[in-house]
Amino acid sequence: MARYTGADCKRCRREKMKLFLKGSKCDGPKCPFESRPFPPGQHGRGRTKETEYLLQHREKQKARRVYGVLEKQFRGYYEEAVTKPGKTGEVLLQILESRLDNVVYRAGLAQSRDMARQLVKHGHFLVNGVKVDVPSYRVKEHDIVTTREKSKEMTPFVVAQAQAGQRPVPAWLEPIPSEMKVLVHSLPARAVIDTQVQEQLIVELYSK
Repeated sequence: MARYTGADCKRCRREKMKLFLKGSKCDGPKCPFESRPFPPGQHGRGRTKETEYLLQHREKQKARRVYGVLEKQFRGYYEEAVTKPGKTGEVLLQILESRLDNVVYRAGLAQSRDMARQLVKHGHFLVNGVKVDVPSYRVKEHDIVTTREKSKEMTPFVVAQAQAGQRPVPAWLEPIPSEMKVLVHSLPARAVIDTQVQEQLIVELYSK
């Protein structure tokens, strides 16, 4: 499966904002964005003419990088969102939020989405009692995500249980740290999605 293998911190610098791709490192003084808050590359410090297309493209890239989705899959999500009722941009974000790797991250069972993706791929989670090892699997309302019994003693989950409650969890999810379980009460409305992205710019880009 294709995936990005470059430096995560370069992606934050390219978007000129922290995307929190490296978990706790992003909050510390060693975060490269703190010392180099400008785009990477030879001309990173130079001025770039911000055209309408560039703003739309950068917003799309930002969303892709936050959720760890490649272009083909992201475009597929957009095309699916177009066919559903509601505002296309908001439906797109709802689709991205309902990915299993994002749910694991949002619930505090992983320190970053990259880490959540790896834990899912290694088969550490069950959805409604069935093992799921596909990070892009989409949860539904009233689903129950649980950690496999033999995985609970592993270091990442011991750490997650110890750090439970340190990071805010969106209202549409209810983690139960003592059981390493997550209840999906509903799919999120735009008002409770804190991803800093202007989804309307993405819609404008793809609808041209």
